[in-house]
Amino acid sequence: YFFNLKKSAAEAHRLLVEAYGETALSERSCREWFQKFKNGKFDVEDKERSGRPK
Repeated sequence: YFFNLKKSAAEAHRLLVEAYGETALSERSCREWFQKFKNGKFDVEDKERSGRPK
């Protein structure tokens, strides 16, 4: 949503923290998602991977 509004990752993170408090994702995660979106990767589902879940 914030990406489409041309907000920066930092601004999006600030707004998410304002809305969700401590349960909001980290600023680093927010930057990583924005980078994916910038690269045209809009699939938000987790990729399948082998091994035990973390």
